[in-house]
Amino acid sequence: MYKLFDRWTRIGVTCALLLLSGAAMAIEEPAYRVVTQDGSYEVRTYGARIVAETWVTGNLSEASSAGFRKVAGYIFGKNRQNDGKSASIAMTAPVTVSRSTKIEMTAPVTTHAEANGYRLQFVMPSQYTLATLPIPLDPDVKLHEIPPATYAVIRFSGWCGENKVKDRTDALRGWMAHRHLTPRGEPELARYDPPWQLPFLRRNEVLIPVNAP
Repeated sequence: MYKLFDRWTRIGVTCALLLLSGAAMAIEEPAYRVVTQDGSYEVRTYGARIVAETWVTGNLSEASSAGFRKVAGYIFGKNRQNDGKSASIAMTAPVTVSRSTKIEMTAPVTTHAEANGYRLQFVMPSQYTLATLPIPLDPDVKLHEIPPATYAVIRFSGWCGENKVKDRTDALRGWMAHRHLTPRGEPELARYDPPWQLPFLRRNEVLIPVNAP
């Protein structure tokens, strides 16, 4: 029991140190191309990327904390490689959260929608493929590839309370309507900084997938 506690203590400390030193480290972010820029608004194209994700319930703050713990556990060693050993995976930015309906597969080919919640995702470093990533030991953490996509984006700083996120999302939808951009999915909240970053230095975004302009 002591060894297990000590192992997860080291993982937690490592996670905190990595986040604290994020400004000084080269944290990888997904590559994208800016198609249009208009002040705080952009249209971006992203290539395919692999994410580790989990589905959680609660309000935005509760779901973000619970989801972060689950996926952070995966990248800091709660996983299994082909040789049976665990591995640490480099932290990336941003961490994204989006509203979602959990879909459970049932035999033979039907689906069942659970209560609405949030889907939290970490993008995996670009060096990995689905075949080379360690397998999550937590059954709530899943790996999958997101295909190339185009997004409308609004950038903002400060804290990400639900009301503020809603205001920025509404503003982005209004800008999209002005630009005749058709949404193709649900908004995603992207956060690039640890919770203790000063509000005016924080980097946040809302992204909505759209049809390519």
